[in-house]
Amino acid sequence: MIRLHKVGVTFEAAGCAVEVLRDISLDLQDGSFNVVIGASGCGKTTLLNLIAGFVAPSAGSVAIDGRAIAGPGADRGVVFQDDALLPWQSVLENVAFGLRLAGVPKPQREAKAREYLLLTGLERYADYPIWKISGGMRQRVGLARALAVDPRFLLLDEPLGALDALTRERMQEHLLRVWQASGKGLFMITHSVEEALFLATDLVLLRARPGRVESIRRLDFGARFVAGEPARSIKSDRRFVELREAILHELLGNEDAYHEELAA
Repeated sequence: MIRLHKVGVTFEAAGCAVEVLRDISLDLQDGSFNVVIGASGCGKTTLLNLIAGFVAPSAGSVAIDGRAIAGPGADRGVVFQDDALLPWQSVLENVAFGLRLAGVPKPQREAKAREYLLLTGLERYADYPIWKISGGMRQRVGLARALAVDPRFLLLDEPLGALDALTRERMQEHLLRVWQASGKGLFMITHSVEEALFLATDLVLLRARPGRVESIRRLDFGARFVAGEPARSIKSDRRFVELREAILHELLGNEDAYHEELAA
């Protein structure tokens, strides 16, 4: 389990202290799918960077199994919105890249890479150069690369944000299948309320400036999908639609309150 306890982050900018996050407490369980949503500037990416070990807390603690997170580690894989793939290498070589850095011999790392290409539906494209595949496929390569080093948690920084609407819907479904098959804990940030509802077992709504936890909802829509219910049926479900509207109302209320504070 990853535990954040009363975490705060303050940055220095132009000689001023800027408080980005305040009093964040979260428990991220193995095998859960945590999704964070909130208005732009509420600290979502900073929160992910804390868990990844790229940023240190100014207050509170971040730990995995009781051990303080002091930096990046192999137990946490990161997938960015910009896939950060190596365009001069093949799909297979990109997926095997982390294993190569870890010193895994070529036969073993290629076998492991092919295993995760199969899991992400890319086994037929192993020898393709990166520049020949679509945006959605590139995101799946990034996902396979992160999975290949066998982390306990995958951290996803708006990985679907640059995709067209149809590809994004398909990738949501693919993420749920990978989550079910891998048994990993996932932590994802997104701007899409519908996406957050569909994917999350635990949906965290951040209140902005500084970022604070407004609410946490336990959800089962993604579990229903992996159990065989069609995505279209789930997203048109009355409870799904009502929750989407309620969360949009909360987000808009938070934005209005922030602008009123600025005006005062």
